[in-house]
Amino acid sequence: MIDYWSYYHTRLIDAALMHLQLVTISLVAALIIAMLVIFTCINKDKWLSGLIYFFSALYSVPSYAFFALLIPLTGLGTTTAIIVLTLYSEYVLLRTFSTGIRQIDPLIIESARGMGMTDRQVFFKIQLPLSSKSIFSGIRLALTSIIGIATIAATINAGGLGTILFDGLRTQSIETIIWGAVLTIILCIFSNVVLRLIEKITLRNLELGD
Repeated sequence: MIDYWSYYHTRLIDAALMHLQLVTISLVAALIIAMLVIFTCINKDKWLSGLIYFFSALYSVPSYAFFALLIPLTGLGTTTAIIVLTLYSEYVLLRTFSTGIRQIDPLIIESARGMGMTDRQVFFKIQLPLSSKSIFSGIRLALTSIIGIATIAATINAGGLGTILFDGLRTQSIETIIWGAVLTIILCIFSNVVLRLIEKITLRNLELGD
């Protein structure tokens, strides 16, 4: 194992960084879309429920099939991988975001509007801060999910740690498979630790702001 790392550490690190890049771009894109959808449909329950149902249907599609469906439109490579990972993230984010916002006491919202706040101010100053725990929970869940799914993206030349895993399977190299799996786990743990630190800092700042 150590010898393998000493010979191939550059390749392993490059694959891990590519994997992290794929996941980060996808998650940020999904977050932006989720925020826009929630803000637009927050007072339109049927629309929001319909969109959540739509993304849940997409989430149930196997990743291999999803990649295959998009290849004729977007081709092989990172573009297709990012689109698929973004759409997979969207269901988790919308479900958790909407649940957190719906759990807010309606009297708080009515009081804010009674003070003259606009819908935008209510959304960014009341609803998002009060549902921040649910939002961060959804982000962590989405991140963990797509880190695993992103390994499949190697089959469409999108790079990442999947290239290490599939090379190990192709060559029947146990060391290669183990390093691919270990780095995927480390990346997942590291990303979750970073998100928890960001969550703690954000929640602390919100409490101080109150």
